[in-house]
Amino acid sequence: MKTVEIGGRQVSEIVLGTMRIAQMSGDEVAALLGVGLDCGIDFIDTADIYGNGRCEELLGAAFTQNKGLREKVFLQSKCGIRLGADFNWFDFSEEYILGAVDTSLQRLQTDHLDTLLLHRPDALMEPDEIAKAFTKLEKSGKVLQFGVSNMNPGMIELLKKEVRQPIVVDQLQFSCAFTPALNAGFHVNMEDDAAIMRDGGIFEYCRLHGLVIQAWSSLQYGYFAGSFIGNSSFQKLNAVLERIAQERNATPAAVALAWILRYPGAVQAVIGTTSTKHMEEAAAASEIELTRHEWYEIYLSAGNALP
Repeated sequence: MKTVEIGGRQVSEIVLGTMRIAQMSGDEVAALLGVGLDCGIDFIDTADIYGNGRCEELLGAAFTQNKGLREKVFLQSKCGIRLGADFNWFDFSEEYILGAVDTSLQRLQTDHLDTLLLHRPDALMEPDEIAKAFTKLEKSGKVLQFGVSNMNPGMIELLKKEVRQPIVVDQLQFSCAFTPALNAGFHVNMEDDAAIMRDGGIFEYCRLHGLVIQAWSSLQYGYFAGSFIGNSSFQKLNAVLERIAQERNATPAAVALAWILRYPGAVQAVIGTTSTKHMEEAAAASEIELTRHEWYEIYLSAGNALP
């Protein structure tokens, strides 16, 4: 398993996302984590809203029932989305961040998070409030590293105006079938829709400033529209993935993840699986090094065009 560096620690480039574990038992979650560790996957991503807190509770149960398990994994959670009866909204206030972290730590049965991400941008955020929260969390040892999710360069720079801790991660949607961040780069100064830059050049910003890109929905298309693997709407893409998979003695899903990991810079692929079989398949992606020809063929087979 290849690794990336976060806060001086080497961690797996495949990340186990836990948004879908809410219906599992603590023993099943522990077994899933164990298989992941056997495959070299030692990075766990969760969030306070996943399963309305249930996913963090299950991880905490797994840590409690399996002594030493917590120390073997790199644990990341997210906060900032508030679930309401009428609608959801975002809250990066100092009070909310501090309270959310305390609640997450209680659920997770641990004394610290290795990384905390701000989950979705809050247009009303006050960088000085976030800075105060981060400093208190760092000094107390409750959070070791800080990052963001779904933020563009301007938002990160606004945070850095007050926040003194390094921003080490930006979690962004990215897959073979979701490539707006790449499309604009290929179509610079052109008149077609692909030339529209929707993210402010966030991929290039992350490479320039040393942020790890964490690709979420790494096997999905659209906004939680479903997986493109084996999907009849992506026949050409699947045909290419299947051919390369046969040539590499791998699975199409592993090739699709390898495509993400082929992007230069520090990149992780987040997989949201509850299947140990899919975990093992995903881990194999770390050993696949796609050629430039293969990478561009996959990009084009997803329905994209190059100038």
